[in-house]
Amino acid sequence: MKPQDCPSMTEVRTEIDRIDRALVDLLSERWGYVDRAWQLKSSPAEATVPWRIQEVIDKVRAHAEEGGMPPSLAEALWRQIIGWGIQYEEEKLGSK
Repeated sequence: MKPQDCPSMTEVRTEIDRIDRALVDLLSERWGYVDRAWQLKSSPAEATVPWRIQEVIDKVRAHAEEGGMPPSLAEALWRQIIGWGIQYEEEKLGSK
């Protein structure tokens, strides 16, 4: 159902809950790749790859803008996700 087709807050909340479940599923899938990434690296220094971070942010901002989402909001969310991934990789690589 599209947002404009929701006749009440009940439908809006139902759709938000549906999307939240899908987002968690997708983020869980993404996290699986983060978990694999550290296994393919050899040192904590490899966890932070500035050019790749910028590449991801640029793509996310462009996609957000195309979809009608504020690019700054998408960037803030992704910087947090990326930061958690880097921290996780550094911890795993440090104990490797």
